[in-house]
Amino acid sequence: MTALRPGMRGTALILVLWLIVLLTSVIGAFALLARIESLQGRVLVRGLVASGAARAGVEYALTRVGLSDPRLKWRPDGRSYHWRYGDADVEVQMTDESGKVDLNQADAPLLAALIQRVASAEGGARMDPSQAARLAAAIIDWRDPDPLTQAAGGGEDADYASAGLPYGAKDADFESVAELEQVIGFTPQLYARLEPYLTVYSGRARPDAAYAAGPVLDALGLNGTDLVAQRRGADANGLAQGVPGDIVGVAGGGSGTYSIDSRARLADGRESLLRVVVRVGGGALPGMAYTPLRWEEGASPR
Repeated sequence: MTALRPGMRGTALILVLWLIVLLTSVIGAFALLARIESLQGRVLVRGLVASGAARAGVEYALTRVGLSDPRLKWRPDGRSYHWRYGDADVEVQMTDESGKVDLNQADAPLLAALIQRVASAEGGARMDPSQAARLAAAIIDWRDPDPLTQAAGGGEDADYASAGLPYGAKDADFESVAELEQVIGFTPQLYARLEPYLTVYSGRARPDAAYAAGPVLDALGLNGTDLVAQRRGADANGLAQGVPGDIVGVAGGGSGTYSIDSRARLADGRESLLRVVVRVGGGALPGMAYTPLRWEEGASPR
């Protein structure tokens, strides 16, 4: 073979070096892509595990609330319960919807009392009773079919137009608690404070004090702080937190319609939050023991 001249050998060496650099870059890119996909797959899998644990918390809570043994029964009054599911720590809060104020059934004085109590909580400035009465009247005007404004103020179509809103009073029942954000006078901050104590599913004019939270009890004219403390203190000695070995039956007690917050945290810090409202019985799918009325899922990535 003819020997390469020195100049040609130098050019060939440079080409080989560039080829090595190119191949190294390609291999590095593939390795980086594979690692990214691996990490993405891991995050996805851990997210599914956390989500599954949160879902298990809902299912388990519905089982525990139906037990007859008071030492094992979970009380649907908003208290927190902790449960270990696989490698996940699950915290569940369960509230009977009958313990909340129904936006479609409560009268103006009860609504005003709750609004004033919640708006003035957490060290905030006390809301004027007349302002609370106007907000309660706006709720009544939103749901009632007539065009007449409540004596306390309220809000009908003309009031919404004056406020520059592109809609008027609905003149029909609330379909969800979130609809309250559309009612004239309600700010996002006030809605966020009220939302935990409101429902559209109880069908009751007055909440059931056995399951009501402190602010709702206060709105009913009771001492919420003392009653909640007494309620939970009475159960503290006999209520077991462990997993019973012979769980049977379905959810029972109370109204059978519950709001449940289930938060699952894995060992690596991954979390998933499931917020639902469910009604026991009449499952939408075969084998389901409940009907979901609201279903919200969230997660905090790691």
